[in-house]
Amino acid sequence: MYFDLPLNELQTYQPERDEPEDFDLFWSETLLQASAYPLKAEFSQVDYGLTLVETYDVTFRGYGNQPIKGWLILPNGGSHQVPCVVKYIGYGGGRGIPLDWLLYPNAGFAVFVMDTRGQGSEWLPGDTPDISIDGSSPHFPGFMTLGVLNPNSYYYRRVFSDAVRALAAARSHPRVDARRVAVSGSSQGGGIAIAVGGLALDVAAVLADVPFLCHFSRAVTLTDEMPYGEISRFLKTHREKKDQVFRTLSYFDGMNFAARAKAPGLFSVGLMDTICPPSTVFAAFNHYHGEKQIRVYEFNMHEGGDSFQDFERIRFLKRLWE
Repeated sequence: MYFDLPLNELQTYQPERDEPEDFDLFWSETLLQASAYPLKAEFSQVDYGLTLVETYDVTFRGYGNQPIKGWLILPNGGSHQVPCVVKYIGYGGGRGIPLDWLLYPNAGFAVFVMDTRGQGSEWLPGDTPDISIDGSSPHFPGFMTLGVLNPNSYYYRRVFSDAVRALAAARSHPRVDARRVAVSGSSQGGGIAIAVGGLALDVAAVLADVPFLCHFSRAVTLTDEMPYGEISRFLKTHREKKDQVFRTLSYFDGMNFAARAKAPGLFSVGLMDTICPPSTVFAAFNHYHGEKQIRVYEFNMHEGGDSFQDFERIRFLKRLWE
């Protein structure tokens, strides 16, 4: 059922952003700290029995000089450069295996899949541990409150830094056209893509489907579903930490990154989505600074457009790049 604002109100819903004064300084220093280490992107060709693509097992250095795994899959066909989509993964999933990521190579694009540190215990296996070098604090099981009492130690500081480094790693491969690299993801992956769009202003496009990590203050009071529910359950126990928690989250809110993004953006939303409520998606979309479009799936939940949205993304990129 519909539980959020009606569509006509969603289309104009643009809440005030709770942005810390040092937001830009925090992120410029974070990325400078990450870039102090060599990228060391390594590509090892592997054989998964796929004859129409080239597949590479990737390792590059992310936040804190920590090794981050990934895949690079390229359409076969010589040495010419091709556009690339950097793919970020939904909450709980890891990089899986190359057979999970054949959509974009079949459309003529490369795909670079970033393993999400510490994740991969649910629907897709992962291979990258999360090592915090900045301390931590008590947290509710999961990742949403891991280090949440301080923006320097918060989990997504490491993830967003890894994601920007993944963009650089993708561009470093000789068959990737560095001028035509887009970022993409669904749910958590969509939230990461928005963050990268606001941090790396030279991306070619931002593709964010049913994005997570947006408008935290509304999300945690509108849905009990996980993963946002991890935050409310943490605050149920740590009653006195509310202001501290939301101050940290303000450094990671998709609305604040969206307001800085310049690349063409394609979003999607499910109006019955109780995991990433529609108003939180529209909050990021309506603040998005670049040229933008959104696909609305009126009777869908967190699956959103599913394969229909796959086609929308491919069509969007082909119009952009061809």
